[in-house]
Amino acid sequence: MSQQKSKKTLINWDLVTVNPNDKNWDWKDLFCFWGVNIQSVIGFSLIASLYVVYDLNTYVVFLGTILGTILVCFFSYLIGLPSQKFGLPFVVLLRSSLGIKGAQYFGLLRFFVGIFMFGIQTYFLSKAFSYVIRILVFNIEPLILDQEIFLLFILGLNIIDWASIILTIILQTFLFSSGMILNRKIIRFSAISVYFGIILFFLSIFLSDVKLYSSTFINALNLNDFSNKENLVPLFTVAGTVFAYFSIIILSFGDFTRYVKNSDELRKGNLSLILNLIIFSFLALFIVAGFDAILKQGSQNIPRILTNPTDIIGTLDSLLIVNLALLFVIIASASTNLIANFIPSQYTLINFIPSSLSLKSSSYIIAILGFVIGVFWLSFLSQIGILSFVDTFAAFFGPLFGIMITDFYFIKKRKLQNKDIYSLERDGEYYYSGGWHVKGVYSLFLGFIFSASTIWNPNFMFFQSYSWIVGGIVAAFSYYLLAKK
Repeated sequence: MSQQKSKKTLINWDLVTVNPNDKNWDWKDLFCFWGVNIQSVIGFSLIASLYVVYDLNTYVVFLGTILGTILVCFFSYLIGLPSQKFGLPFVVLLRSSLGIKGAQYFGLLRFFVGIFMFGIQTYFLSKAFSYVIRILVFNIEPLILDQEIFLLFILGLNIIDWASIILTIILQTFLFSSGMILNRKIIRFSAISVYFGIILFFLSIFLSDVKLYSSTFINALNLNDFSNKENLVPLFTVAGTVFAYFSIIILSFGDFTRYVKNSDELRKGNLSLILNLIIFSFLALFIVAGFDAILKQGSQNIPRILTNPTDIIGTLDSLLIVNLALLFVIIASASTNLIANFIPSQYTLINFIPSSLSLKSSSYIIAILGFVIGVFWLSFLSQIGILSFVDTFAAFFGPLFGIMITDFYFIKKRKLQNKDIYSLERDGEYYYSGGWHVKGVYSLFLGFIFSASTIWNPNFMFFQSYSWIVGGIVAAFSYYLLAKK
């Protein structure tokens, strides 16, 4: 009896192979997946800044973003294919290369990074909610906001901020904890609606004065001296910046590709990231350049180009447009939080205690921790440089990728013993040494040393955008030398 119980210790219905009837994602779903990832406030600001702030050649920026995106597509396909083939999330496949217990504990690294980013994103998402509440209250009775209760701050938050962050946590937990069927609908709705909103905003600017904004957009395209060899460094810098932006998604890409119908749909959907980037880059560049032209024509004296969507929203006079824009910001931010932080945290937490946790219970834990992080973000966490420690945890991601890919493609030859992936028996293929694959752990830390050096060593910080790749290559090469027979 104890033997039977031991065999089932690692089995959890949320971690087992996806039912073939549920493998219904196609390339259009992955197009929306990548669309959601690029539609965030940070994504908009990053793309716009590369084009209009740093005074780089437009072709250099464009080719750099395409190069960075191709790298993301390549690595994402490598990590997504085994999950699509076996219907398993990233953290379960990790058992093959690090051992049963190794995957449990090192998988928590993805949880730690995910939960911190979820809490931080929740804080900023709640700010959008608070803006909407303030606008509504102001329209009802402007003097209400001058009441003493609204001027009382606890941990840097007043009563509206507290109401907003509580509402944000409740809504996210309610929506995100229902499983992948609803999550798929959220991803589709978000990508399509946000693109609709951005295109609508683009048309409203463009059609108001076609001649002016066409010339403004053309002037924003800096095409001079493209062939200059000095553009080579900026080209790879842009590519590294774009890759670094998407790198947090790559490791957990398999959490979504496990639902994809077949490898052809995976390949097409993965390449749709390039299409997303081209469309989004055009819209972001035009909106920022066009809106800057509007401000220069008016009486507002703004010394810099606005690339942050919330800054642009803050200059609008129409309350209707402001509310609509904030609505799209809320939708985009929430769906990004779902994909990049919430779902990966769910799987890694369930994998740590598979016999006790489910999607619902793990969601409640994430919600509580995310709420605490969000509440203390402004008053404490942002003051102590917590993001440097989060980046240090994330420095394990490249090495984890390198080990997993080397193990699957070169050591195990694309094979997996499904029954042993859930077994704690000593004769199980993935039990290794007490549940730990020492060769994998050694390779992981070796890759981490190289990856983390770009964060903490000032002499290597110029290479920080490529730290993920550096750590992945070192770990992959070390693991291959140690694990090959």
